[in-house]
Amino acid sequence: MTAPAQTRATEAHSATPESRGRSPHLPSARGDLSRAVIAALRDGIPAPEPRVARNADAYGDDLQLALYVLYELHYQGFAEVADDREWDPALLSLRHALERRFLDALHTDVPPSDDAEGALAALLVEPVGHDDASVSHHLRRDGELWQFREYAALRSLYHLKEADPHAWVIPRLHGRAKAAMVAIEYDEFGAGRAEDIHARLFADLMADLGLDTSYGHYVDAAPAEVLATVNLMSLFGLHRAHRGALVGHFAWVEVTSSPGSRRLAAALRGVGAGPAAQRFYDEHVEADAVHEQVVRRDVVGGLLAAEPGLEADVAFGVRATGFLEDRLGARLLRRWRQGRSALLVPLSDAPDARTE
Repeated sequence: MTAPAQTRATEAHSATPESRGRSPHLPSARGDLSRAVIAALRDGIPAPEPRVARNADAYGDDLQLALYVLYELHYQGFAEVADDREWDPALLSLRHALERRFLDALHTDVPPSDDAEGALAALLVEPVGHDDASVSHHLRRDGELWQFREYAALRSLYHLKEADPHAWVIPRLHGRAKAAMVAIEYDEFGAGRAEDIHARLFADLMADLGLDTSYGHYVDAAPAEVLATVNLMSLFGLHRAHRGALVGHFAWVEVTSSPGSRRLAAALRGVGAGPAAQRFYDEHVEADAVHEQVVRRDVVGGLLAAEPGLEADVAFGVRATGFLEDRLGARLLRRWRQGRSALLVPLSDAPDARTE
C-alpha cells in the first residue's frame, strides 16, 4: 500500500457542480477515422463516407474514439461544435456504420443465449480463481493509491454521466418495468437532492483523490477498452431496437455493483483516501443490493412479461457487457502487475510517468 492520500501528487482541478456539466473540448485523434470525424465537427467539413468503417478494428482506438465522439453529441457535446450537429444526417449515417462494425464483432465474440435469468444468475457465482482476474479484488488485496487514481480517472468517462444512458430506455418501457426503472433512476439521480446525484458523488470522489473533475477530462488518457464499455451503453440507449439489450446492460451493472463496491470501499480506506472517495462506494453497497432485486424481478421480469420476444436481447446485453468489462479488467491488471500505467497518458504518480 502507498502512503496516505494526503501525500499524493495531484492533477486536481477545482470544478463547481455547475461547471462540471460544461461542454468539454474535442479530444486528440488516434487514427485516420477519428481524425476525419473530429475535423468534420471542428471545421464544418463533410463527414467521412460510411464505407471508411468497413475495415476498421472494431475494438481499436480509432473506431472507438470516433464512436465515442459521435455519441457525446447526445450528452454534453463539445465546446467547438454547434448543438445542431447532433442530428446531422451524414454523421448519423457514419455512426450507423461504426455501430454495425462494433455490433457485428460483439455478436461474433459473445455466444448467443435466450436465457436472461441464467445470464444474470451466473453473475452471482464467482468461479474459482476469479479474484485473480478481478480489478476490485486486486485493488482490495494489493491496490496502490496510484492504481485507484487511474481507475477513477478511467471510470469517470461514465460515472460523471452515471445513469444518463439508461434513462433513454424509460419511454420504451411499460407498466411494471417502467415504474421500477424510474424508481431506481430516481435514486441514481439523488432522490431529488442535487448533492446526492451519483455523478456528483463520483466527482467528489475524484476530488478526494486529487483528480480533475471536469466532464470528459480524461478521454485522451482512456484506452479503447474503456471507450468500448461507455460506447456500448450509448449504442443500446440510443436505439429503441436495443431496449432489451440496454435493460440487460443495466441489470449487469446493478447485479455486480454491490459486492464490487464493498471491496472498493474497503480498499480506499486501506490507502487513506478521503471520506468522499469512500462514500461513493459505500452508497452503492447499500443502494445496489436493493436495486439488484428490483431490476431482476421488476425491470427484467416486467419487460419480459410484456415482451417475451426480447429475452435473447436482454441476455445479449448482460453477456456483451461482461465481455467488454473482462477485456478492460485484463488490460488494467496486466499493466499494473508490470508496474506500468494503464492510461495512455499516465498521471504524475504512476511508476512510469514521464519526468522532466
